[in-house]
This record gives sequence, C-alpha cells and structure tokens, in this order.
Amino acid sequence: MDMENTDFIKSVLKNLSKTEYIKPDEIPNIDLYMDQVTTFMEAHLGDAKRFEDDKILTKTMINNYAKNDLLPPPIKKKYSKEHIIALIFIYYYKNILSINDIKKLINPLTDNFFEGKGATSFDAIYKEIYRLEKAQLLNISKDVTSKSEIASSAFENVKNSKDRDYLQLFAFISLLSFDIVLKKHIIESIIDDLLSDKTATVEKTTEKAPKEAPKEKAKKKDKK
Repeated sequence: MDMENTDFIKSVLKNLSKTEYIKPDEIPNIDLYMDQVTTFMEAHLGDAKRFEDDKILTKTMINNYAKNDLLPPPIKKKYSKEHIIALIFIYYYKNILSINDIKKLINPLTDNFFEGKGATSFDAIYKEIYRLEKAQLLNISKDVTSKSEIASSAFENVKNSKDRDYLQLFAFISLLSFDIVLKKHIIESIIDDLLSDKTATVEKTTEKAPKEAPKEKAKKKDKK
C-alpha cells in the first residue's frame, strides 16, 4: 500500500474516529443484573471488536474481577452505575496492562471513591476522564498523520514499488508500535513506583505493631 496515498491515511483516521466511547449520560442510573450489564457493554462497545465473535465483556470475566478484588461485589446480584464505570475502565486497561497492574491502579479508586466515600463522586471522575480523552483525539490524529509522512520517506532507494510499499507500511506500523511500547513502559513504571511507596508504608506499620505490644504488657505487670 502506498504510504503517500492520501486515501490510505484518510482510511486510518476514519477508523480512529470510529473508536467507541461510552458517554457519561449513556450509563444507566439504575442497578443492573449481570445479563443487562453485558448487553449494555456489547451495545455500546460492539463496534470496537476486531472480529465478530469477540466478546466485550462476559459473565465469567465479571465474576473473576469480583473474585480477585478487582471489582467491588454486586449488591443482591445487581451492579450499580459505579460498577459499570469501573468495568469500563477495566475494559480499556486490559488491552495494555496485566490484571495485576489494573488491580493496583483501580483498587485505590474503588477503595477511596466507590459508593460516595470520597469528596469526588465516581460519576464526576468518569466525566472528567471522558472529557480529557475526547480532547486527545485531534492530537492523536495529528500524530498518526506525522508518522505516516515519516514512514513514506523511508526506503526511497528500494526500486521495486511493491517491496517499497510494504517496507514503508512496515515502518509506519513500527513507529506506531514503538510509541505504544514506550508509553506502556512508562505506565508500568508509574504503577510500580506507586505500589512500592504504598507497600513500604504498610510494612513499616506492620513491623512496629508487634514490638509495641510486649511493652504495653510489661507496663501492666509493673503496675501490679
């Protein structure tokens, strides 16, 4: 495929524009049963599937998330609006991060803000993230266009047009992939750093507890 062909890059950007996002006002304000949750996710994110048989979210996935403390358990087999928001975050993150990393990232969110625990509601958090991500689409389009132009200038010395077209397409995909890999490493490093700080605090607290306990008992004996 000719990387200099404007129709090609238009097609790439058209696919980008089709990226599905669940708008904040589309999330139900009522609690849903499992089947309703999977139907909702399929209806709103179905176009993002690569293959027809792919599943956006299954009952097994949701049950596993709850069992592994990635998702707060349902209340009387029903999932709230906050559950749906958490599942949306998990859906996007699972494409680039391990379940363990997602847990490290999502747990503070559910621990501190789920069911109105924090000063900011889950709904407000989702609206803000949605606003920020939508604003990035133009920047992403510009970046993809820039990378296609860089790739189209590569392998100009290859005389065979078919070979040149393939190598330029390969260069384009490599540039996009390199960007993803770098950002993935950055995300993982941030998660690891945040986790290590939190773990260190917990360990210090745990170490102090058994040392202080004997002192308290000793004092009581002296008083007797």
